[in-house]
Amino acid sequence: MKKLSVLMIVAFAVLLAVPTFAADRILANGIDLWVTPGDGTTFADFSKEVIPAGFFCNGSEPFTGRVVLKGVPIASGGAVGAADTIVQRLDNATFNKRGIATTRIQMRAMQFESVAPFKTSCGLFKARLTLDGEQPLTTMRIVRDNEKGGRFFAPIAVNVKLSFEPVGRVATEALELRKQLRFPPALNQEWSINRAPVKPALTGFVKVDTDSDGVLDTFLPGVSNFAAGRSAFPQKYYQQSCHVADEGQHCPYSCEGCVIP
Repeated sequence: MKKLSVLMIVAFAVLLAVPTFAADRILANGIDLWVTPGDGTTFADFSKEVIPAGFFCNGSEPFTGRVVLKGVPIASGGAVGAADTIVQRLDNATFNKRGIATTRIQMRAMQFESVAPFKTSCGLFKARLTLDGEQPLTTMRIVRDNEKGGRFFAPIAVNVKLSFEPVGRVATEALELRKQLRFPPALNQEWSINRAPVKPALTGFVKVDTDSDGVLDTFLPGVSNFAAGRSAFPQKYYQQSCHVADEGQHCPYSCEGCVIP
């Protein structure tokens, strides 16, 4: 009888443990928040795709310089804190026997501005970068290295609009460039199981400004049990990740920490 009781207790403990294991085997869909510092690591590079002569004013020279950018917090009523970039994972990602899972991702909000005015042959200008219309989908590949987290590989495809405003004078026309940017996966990106407390608003749906006009227009799912850009090892908890292409570079930090009270 005693042996039977022990077996029943063990079986009951296993049953209790199953939901936790199952939950960790599935990474729920949700949003990943990023903040972009103005430290020179994020920039638009026009050395290969030159801004043509006559763009900034009549007779202006071709622009081949680099414009350093920094993030501008996305309007959300404070729900996403200082985040300037929001990526949505559209599907629940289930690990297979090899510890690999996939999900589709899409850029949902992003806005930057130049750190300082930049010089052209027509004078000083400041730049602003926002999303431009419907955004393409790519596939994130997630690798689990241990029970706490692992690595992920996420190519980024984003359609953007660059707007230029003269400094010290009134613009006579809209100066805009539209670009389709395609970034390969950043190197050494890590993730961890997210069990840290976050603002209650981020566990449900959040309403954010997706077109950078200052008006909250779209409901997005909150954060989930997947923390992108956050190492499972405390000594390197938050990491800067860089997506690099010919047109420039984006090096944000995970913004999970900026929404924790």
